[in-house]
Amino acid sequence: MNWDLQECCTREEMASIQLKRLQSTIARVYEKVPYYREKMEAQGVKPKDIMSLSDLRKLPFTEKTDLRDTYPFGLFAASQEEIIRLHASSGTTGKPIVVGYTENDIEIWREMIVRTMYAADISAKDTIQIAYGYGLFTGGMGIHYGAEKVKARVIPISGGNTRKQIELMEDFGTTVLACTPSYALHLGEEIKRHPGLRSRLQLKTAILGAEPWTEQMRHQIENLLEIDAYDIYGLSEIIGPGVAYECENKNGLHINEDHFIPEIIDPETLDPLGAGEYGELVFTTITKEGIPIIRYRTRDLTALNYEPCECGRSLVRMSKCEGRSDDMLIIRGVNLFPSQIEAALLDLNLTSSHYELHVSREGTLDKIRAVVEMKEETAGGTELLQRKIRSHIEHCIGLSLDLELAAPNQLERFTGKSKRVFDNRRN
Repeated sequence: MNWDLQECCTREEMASIQLKRLQSTIARVYEKVPYYREKMEAQGVKPKDIMSLSDLRKLPFTEKTDLRDTYPFGLFAASQEEIIRLHASSGTTGKPIVVGYTENDIEIWREMIVRTMYAADISAKDTIQIAYGYGLFTGGMGIHYGAEKVKARVIPISGGNTRKQIELMEDFGTTVLACTPSYALHLGEEIKRHPGLRSRLQLKTAILGAEPWTEQMRHQIENLLEIDAYDIYGLSEIIGPGVAYECENKNGLHINEDHFIPEIIDPETLDPLGAGEYGELVFTTITKEGIPIIRYRTRDLTALNYEPCECGRSLVRMSKCEGRSDDMLIIRGVNLFPSQIEAALLDLNLTSSHYELHVSREGTLDKIRAVVEMKEETAGGTELLQRKIRSHIEHCIGLSLDLELAAPNQLERFTGKSKRVFDNRRN
């Protein structure tokens, strides 16, 4: 078994590692990042006040708006000469989020992916096809360098061009697919349309992330592609993919907490929550040099489990993210997460997992319309079938809705993060 000593140390040993690194990080940002220094002074806290891990709560939160407000380099703690790479978000709403990496940051990131690969039993025997986007997006290159570190053969195909993806899978003997879960599902559907194709592929494993996905969707992908599908978690603001990963037990994602301290807070009150309590995930980086981030509100909703895993790792585990606090829809006073629709559809097993939610407002009344794509075998379903599907969704989400059944393959497929919600109340 390949793993670092930090992956299986005791809670006391981990706390000692974290505190030392946290104190060093706080001193660094206080000295080198005026934006953080001002925020800390506004809360009456200085580096010397961080005497224990519980003192983390004294520090200010960081939000996405902070990174946009300091665009491009206002939160950097390293000089431009020390930064060897820049990544950025797409910037679809306002200025993009810019992150910088020192040489040491890149090496840490690579090691996080190495842990991910070993946990999924990926080695020099494998050929990894990376269908995450390359470029400013952290997904493709983040996976790439870690995969090379385990001596696997890398196919840097990036996203899109589904026909070419499948052709190379067959010709190059791809054993591992790395992409978003929604694109893995799309690839599986395309492969299924060609009888005998799956038997010619050597695919055995998928590393899927960059968007929330349910256990039901995992089972669908695994059955469709005949593989093991592993979840990987990360975000550019923290380092990129590899912040957390699944092992063979698939019972929560191991957080690399010797580099990123996690907290769970109530997204409304901002009060800390305990182990096992469901809330918003917050991260503090404790080894990053280029752009250390203090108490970053990810908006992802999850819970933490500090019990050692059966695999032998003692790293804290986070449950699969089932939504984001900022993705939550409030419809007629009821909280709704898109993942609830997906779970209802996959549980019923009468439709595909592809859907769209359209929210509108008529006068003072919110309305929701679900467009759901049918399977080939249920296409052209009867009114009775439509009522059955609508009734099941309504029972699961506690809301009435309008339901439209779409023909197979009608809804848009995404090579990157999928877009399923169209909230027209904001227009």
